[in-house]
Amino acid sequence: MKQVVQNYKSGELAVLDVPVPGCKPGGVLVRSAYSLISTGTELMKVSEAGMSMLGKARSRPDQVAKVMQSVATNGVPATYRKVMGKLDSYTPLGYSLCGVVEQVGAGIDEVKVGDLVACAGNEHALHAELNWVPKNLYARVPDGLAPRHAAFGTVGSIALQGVRRGEPQLGDVALVIGLGLIGQLVVQLLAASGVRVVGVDPDPVRCELAERLGAAACGDPASAAVEAAVAELTEGHGVDQVYLAAAGGGSNQPVELAARLCRDRGRVVDIGKCRLDLPWNAYYEKELDVRFSRSYGPGRYDPEYELDGRDYPIGYVRWTERRNLACFLDLLARGRVDVEPLVSHIADFDDAVETYQRLKDGDLKAVAVLFRYPEHAGEAEAPAVAVPTVRRSSGVSTPARSAKAPVRLAFVGAGNYATSMLLPHLAQRDGVELSTVVTTTALSAANAKRKFGFAEATTDLDAVLGDKSIDAVFVVTRHSSHAELTRRALLAGKAVFVEKPLALTEDELTGVLAAVEESGNDRLQVGFNRRFAPLLQEARKRFGARTGPASVRYLVNAGRLGHGSWYLQQGTEGSRFAGEGGHFIDTASWLLEADPVSVYAVATSGNEDLQVVLRYPDGSTATISYVTTGSPGFPKETLDLVADGKVLRLDDFVRASLFADGGVGRKRWVSSRLPKARDKGQSAELAAFIKAVRTGGPMPVPLESLVATTAATLAVQAGLVGGAPVTLARAL
Repeated sequence: MKQVVQNYKSGELAVLDVPVPGCKPGGVLVRSAYSLISTGTELMKVSEAGMSMLGKARSRPDQVAKVMQSVATNGVPATYRKVMGKLDSYTPLGYSLCGVVEQVGAGIDEVKVGDLVACAGNEHALHAELNWVPKNLYARVPDGLAPRHAAFGTVGSIALQGVRRGEPQLGDVALVIGLGLIGQLVVQLLAASGVRVVGVDPDPVRCELAERLGAAACGDPASAAVEAAVAELTEGHGVDQVYLAAAGGGSNQPVELAARLCRDRGRVVDIGKCRLDLPWNAYYEKELDVRFSRSYGPGRYDPEYELDGRDYPIGYVRWTERRNLACFLDLLARGRVDVEPLVSHIADFDDAVETYQRLKDGDLKAVAVLFRYPEHAGEAEAPAVAVPTVRRSSGVSTPARSAKAPVRLAFVGAGNYATSMLLPHLAQRDGVELSTVVTTTALSAANAKRKFGFAEATTDLDAVLGDKSIDAVFVVTRHSSHAELTRRALLAGKAVFVEKPLALTEDELTGVLAAVEESGNDRLQVGFNRRFAPLLQEARKRFGARTGPASVRYLVNAGRLGHGSWYLQQGTEGSRFAGEGGHFIDTASWLLEADPVSVYAVATSGNEDLQVVLRYPDGSTATISYVTTGSPGFPKETLDLVADGKVLRLDDFVRASLFADGGVGRKRWVSSRLPKARDKGQSAELAAFIKAVRTGGPMPVPLESLVATTAATLAVQAGLVGGAPVTLARAL
């Protein structure tokens, strides 16, 4: 098998062929799927190995002290041979991975061959194809948790143990110094515990990422903004805890900043490895409680616990090393912590040496890097997302209704988008009756009833779906509920208008189509409104038919979300692009009159700004630049369509223009006047949907197109993870 090793004397990194470890009693043999590079601890070790002997001595005074003791005991020659022998040996790297149990040792009965487990330990969870892992250093991965996410288990346990040492309480304010991998996880764990967090890091990208993942404010340690944020959140008292998550470095600034911003008798928890020259007066005057967090938790460095499998009784030690690991995996599985935004790069295991070198040289700037092992790399060579086939039951027709009777609508959800962009277009529309509004809270239903004239307000969805007089249901809830609510409404025989996204996973999309097949009801529209915008409709008409492939460029200057927005809850609600990206894919596909066949996506660190390239059957391409770091003064959406010597330009649904080379020279068309407001097509889309419900005619957008757009949106996330183009596979 292959394993990543390092020679501490020469600094050499290599992937060596080594023997497969035996499966000893009390543990399991695990075949690695993904292993995580600790960009703090491991890179510090790699950097030290590249130093001169003097540099190594300066960086590890603890080891120098041991050498001097050995000299006093054993003499210089013997000590020299011992030290040189140890330095000139290969040592392993890695301590956090996820893999599949390949063999079970004697005495193990809680896992079996084929189970997915997360593993810990710098002697047992190495960057290697196979590892023997003792009982207390692995935990079974919950169903549904992706292996690449479970590979964060050990590092997550380190962050979790650090948070436990701080003993946070609801309503506390905490300061996290250092927003690398551990710091980002500490931020999320604290936020999930009801703690308001201020982050400190000199890297503005890491600060922005931490704010997106739950921090109230972040900034440079030298910035006055950090102190101002702490003063505002604590009414000038100072934070309750400080978590030192900075790794390496010779600066004493973190501990000095901790003393300055901590409240009287607050706690300072050291998680990382940073300089700790405590300023005595500052710590004494506030009587600060300085604590250390020892790695993954109780049991670490105890051979009877780690190697012999002797657990600590839960009544005496609630959170051991293994229980911390299992707890963090559970938090991941339930969406309380999201590690996907931390994944900056996934490298094939065979490229390990090159990856470490790029990290060391700064060519690869990353929060978290994963190694993907051969079996999983093979799967990723040609990633694909299935585009489910739409099947309709035969013999089922649209129920007859009186053309004169009003179309009776029910709304499930009455949030900001429903009340600002949909209901105003429907409340005064002839031939429409707002029958019932359903929300999870009684007051929001009552408010919607009062504002828009609904006949009824309720929290009982079943009653609405069972009401045969209701013709159509609008699903305008949070993203995670769209697919299930749509499925239920289709099975109830209702026409359905669901806001994007239709689904967040392939399974959810398949479930919706299963409901279509089971019920024979395909009366479905997804809120892809831009294709209905009057200005874009006119511009496409003027562009005319194409004779050759086209190129579309769509720049979406999305801007930053406000702190606390539920769009940031990626663990449960999907990524921001998953929620909004279907708009832009649908618009491109409508302009090109086809559905995409492949998707390629790349992102900046933290998956914040995306570049998505769609390829179409005739060779056309569409590039969607979805960015959040641009100026708010620049238009939100600009689009260009180029083909056949013509260029169509749309400026934020305010102005459109067409440039064309004709037989008598250049021709140019510019939209004649500016509209009173941006019209992105909501009104026209709703009119088309209501007409289809009233007349029984076709839905405004074919169901096959809605499915293709949804699958392409899902493929963006698959492409970001796999780092390769994703084929949109259609059943034959």
